[in-house]
Amino acid sequence: MKTTLIFCIVASISLVSFFALSSQLRWFGCPQCDRRFGHSAYQKTTDGDVGRLGYERTNISHILFGIGGSTATWSERRRYCELWWKPKVTRGFVWLDKKPAKNEKWPETSPPYQVSGDTSGFKYPSWSGSASSVRVARIVKESFELGLENVRWFVMGDDDTVFFTENLVAVLARYDHNQMYYIGGSSESVEQNMIHSYNTAFGGGGFAISYPLAAELVRVLDECIDRYYLFYGSDEKIHACISEIGVPLTKELGFHQVDIRGDPYGFLAAHPVAPLVSLHHIDFVQSLFPRMTQIESLKRLLRAYEVDPGRTLQQSICYDFSRSRSVSVAWGYSVQLYPSLVATEELEMPFQTFQTWRSWGSQPFTFNTRPMSQEPCERPVIYFLDRVQMTGINGQTLTTYERLGFQPEKDCSQSHYAPLLAIHSFNVSAFQLRPESWEKARRRQCCEVVDGTDGVESVVQVKIRECSHGETLSPASNVDTNGGAAS
Repeated sequence: MKTTLIFCIVASISLVSFFALSSQLRWFGCPQCDRRFGHSAYQKTTDGDVGRLGYERTNISHILFGIGGSTATWSERRRYCELWWKPKVTRGFVWLDKKPAKNEKWPETSPPYQVSGDTSGFKYPSWSGSASSVRVARIVKESFELGLENVRWFVMGDDDTVFFTENLVAVLARYDHNQMYYIGGSSESVEQNMIHSYNTAFGGGGFAISYPLAAELVRVLDECIDRYYLFYGSDEKIHACISEIGVPLTKELGFHQVDIRGDPYGFLAAHPVAPLVSLHHIDFVQSLFPRMTQIESLKRLLRAYEVDPGRTLQQSICYDFSRSRSVSVAWGYSVQLYPSLVATEELEMPFQTFQTWRSWGSQPFTFNTRPMSQEPCERPVIYFLDRVQMTGINGQTLTTYERLGFQPEKDCSQSHYAPLLAIHSFNVSAFQLRPESWEKARRRQCCEVVDGTDGVESVVQVKIRECSHGETLSPASNVDTNGGAAS
């Protein structure tokens, strides 16, 4: 009996000591001890915990870009890459199929280059004509094997991808870089997703792979690529291999493959409530701004982006009830003015000014669209960004949007449109949108039409601001949901 009692006391003391020790080890965060006691080696550390745990918040230096390029296309495509690349700030490489000619000096404004390894031993279908998709798929592996320090994210893109890097950082900072993440966006055209999978992060729009996932992926990638040799694109191969690891795609709405044709206006003027991260296929759509080359258009958009990255393309909707008008602002790009009170649900829907990527058809897309009428009196009056400036030390901005001028073939001649056509420009004031705003629950900001004090009827003043508590964008008592003026 005594022996049994002594045994029970010793066992109890041992158990208490064990749990106390294991709790202490977890409290002091010993990774080796976590593995010893069966806990994950990758502890969840979000950027929201950086102050408490002493980690540095994710910034541009933590991202390594891998850009798929070739010596044949770089001289033309570099103009897109150089719009966003900042030497000695951004890190990464353009991966080429072969070394540039000896007499060709590599531009200092371009990312440095690496030459991809030999892929002649890999399988690829004869109908594809080349093994370029294999080479591009292996960029993440070759980037990882460079062994560069302080890399949290590997971001892949094409040589005609335009990244908005501050917004990219804001997106990635929301995720725990110590976990396995695969982040990107789908195609805008249903036909492309049906062929290549809705769960694929399309490579032209760019995608991000966290370091722990990259570490797992590089171990199996070459063998996996051969297994999926019939897949057409490098991004489709990457998705298949990540699927075998068991990591799903985390979709972010700001990655844009731009799998559309024609005029991108409607697509850009009704951007989702998400930071603009990338644009691709710029050569395959009309100019973003009328009467400009595509490069000139991008530079104008980037001027606004440099003043307020997070607000770029963000839509705000407001109403002028005294005049029964609706206003939709795509900050840094365009303003639409309607001669009636139109429901918010309709205004946030993109005008279909574009066609599908593969078939040049009118549908379907992965988002709802509304038709852009050919009748001038059934369309809003449209204004485009003219200039942007800071107006004070407290982060206030002023953007000006102007109408293209009198266009008899495009302007409505009906009398109720005359007051709208007399408005030549919009001045839109706003405070800079802080990157931390994207870490909160998302809500479109409100705006209000401000009566000017200078008596100039041709200029409308609009103020964008955070919505007040209980504020809604379209009071049902005032809005005609059929698109006409409220009675």
